[in-house]
Amino acid sequence: MMKRQIALFFFLAAAAAIPAQETTVSSLQAAYQSRPNIELTIRFFDKRIYYVADSPIFVQVSITNKGPGTYRFKLADERAWSVDFNVRTVSNRAVDPAGVLIRRRAAAAQVYFREISVESGESFSFVEDLRDYADVRQSGVFVVQARIYPELYHTAALADTPLESNRLSLNIRPPAIPGPDGIPLDMDVETNALLVREKLPPDEVVAYTLRARQKSQWEKFFLYLDLEALVSRDGGRRRQWLAESEEGRRRMTARYRTELQNAVVDGDIATIPTEFQIERTSYGAEEGTVVALEKFKGGNYTEKKRYTYTLRRKDDIWTIVDYMVVNLGTE
Repeated sequence: MMKRQIALFFFLAAAAAIPAQETTVSSLQAAYQSRPNIELTIRFFDKRIYYVADSPIFVQVSITNKGPGTYRFKLADERAWSVDFNVRTVSNRAVDPAGVLIRRRAAAAQVYFREISVESGESFSFVEDLRDYADVRQSGVFVVQARIYPELYHTAALADTPLESNRLSLNIRPPAIPGPDGIPLDMDVETNALLVREKLPPDEVVAYTLRARQKSQWEKFFLYLDLEALVSRDGGRRRQWLAESEEGRRRMTARYRTELQNAVVDGDIATIPTEFQIERTSYGAEEGTVVALEKFKGGNYTEKKRYTYTLRRKDDIWTIVDYMVVNLGTE
């Protein structure tokens, strides 16, 4: 009698577990049916001219909740388990996944994640390097679409129902023509024309550079910066610069440009001003100074700073070789 009671207990427990599993699957299916209210969008984080070289292609991924309730999804610490990019050529041929992506997903490691809650009318965004997901090492035109797996990529039951984003057109050019300093000459993203320094007076050079930074047009921002002079303005970097060979100096300049763009060094000159005003300009035959009042948005306040730019003229072209910053408080 006792054995039959125990057997009956396990039978009832197993039977009770089945509806619970069906309820879980049904609730997940119901969640997916509400996805028209969830919008996944992508855009280039710092749109510029992209080349075959292995420089990052940063894409901003945004999930917007347009529904009345809270939307929740899992976001893995290792993004490869939450994010994927479908990259295709114009002939609709799929681009192979990046080697680093294959290695990450093949690793037998525990997947850590956190649950993200997006309230009604709110968005959640993060930035990923497309080269971590797709093997885009050939020149050409590609179509890029992102996918988000709310229950993680390795969950087989849900792997076929990711969120899908809008599509972006990506143009990757052949290796750029190197300039006199060893750094590739830049092209205008808007016109695809080769950018050439013009004979602008010092105040217009500074204004051009600041406007380019406001629009996140890195190719124009760097146009009138003398990177060789800026990289050696720091004492430690200057000693390293003097000790390097010509090739070493070129690599150092290229690395400084990348670090400046990624806000690793000299953040003051690369910070985006919400507005600016040229206050004073003075210059002689070879050297000039431009003083600009710049304002920066910081939460609920506006920070004011006075920049003094030093410019030098060479071959009738003025470039920025140094700068100083004075904090003027907030308003």
